[in-house]
Amino acid sequence: MKKENFEIYLQPKVYLNQNDPPCAEALIRWNHPTEGLICPSDFISLFEKNGKVCRLDLYVFEKVCELLHTRSQNKKDIFPVSVNLSKAHLNSENMEFIDKIISLKKKYEIPDGMLEIEMTESIMIEDSQLPAIKKMIDAFHRNGILCSLDDFGFGFSSLGILKSLDVDVIKLDRKFLIDENEKTWFIVLNFITLAHGLGMKTVAEGVEDRNQVDCLRTAECDMVQGYFYGKPMPISDFIQWYETRRDNL
Repeated sequence: MKKENFEIYLQPKVYLNQNDPPCAEALIRWNHPTEGLICPSDFISLFEKNGKVCRLDLYVFEKVCELLHTRSQNKKDIFPVSVNLSKAHLNSENMEFIDKIISLKKKYEIPDGMLEIEMTESIMIEDSQLPAIKKMIDAFHRNGILCSLDDFGFGFSSLGILKSLDVDVIKLDRKFLIDENEKTWFIVLNFITLAHGLGMKTVAEGVEDRNQVDCLRTAECDMVQGYFYGKPMPISDFIQWYETRRDNL
């Protein structure tokens, strides 16, 4: 795996009911020498099968740390960034990736609350893995790293996960906003109310139009992510977008 063939993209996450500067999710693109720019949906499953996805996750995490450290060294404000974690990490008996992530945060002197690990709901489908996941979340929390549950709401284990795990954020599955109707908003509103009652923030993914933004604001969703505010973009483009939006708050 040649690291120079991979590029970090950032997608905005925007607060709805407060004037805080936006956050970002870090995503990866593969600059293939012959195929050009390839989206993760077209290669992550391959990397999971050949065992390279864990190295890729750590590479993304370190590049995010480098970005935040450089901005801090240059006296520029930094913003929270979330990074995805593959379920392949949980196959490691000693869970050594936890120490690697914590060490990178310390190496680059990233303040607490600026880094977030995103785990998909499918990562927790097996009850036997819950003790290891709880251990992981506790370790991250002790070291100032937040944890979020991605693609929430369409798995059979959704409510059980909320009961079992102390995550900081739930990200509502983008499927909710495909052909949404009255039932959609009833379900979304109640998920948001439930999350807030448990002390968790909420992020809605796949937001593409003003009506969805208005409905989510009414439902008191904390943040939204989607093409309405910005597609995933190269870091330099995101920085320009971020600073423009921050200055207009």
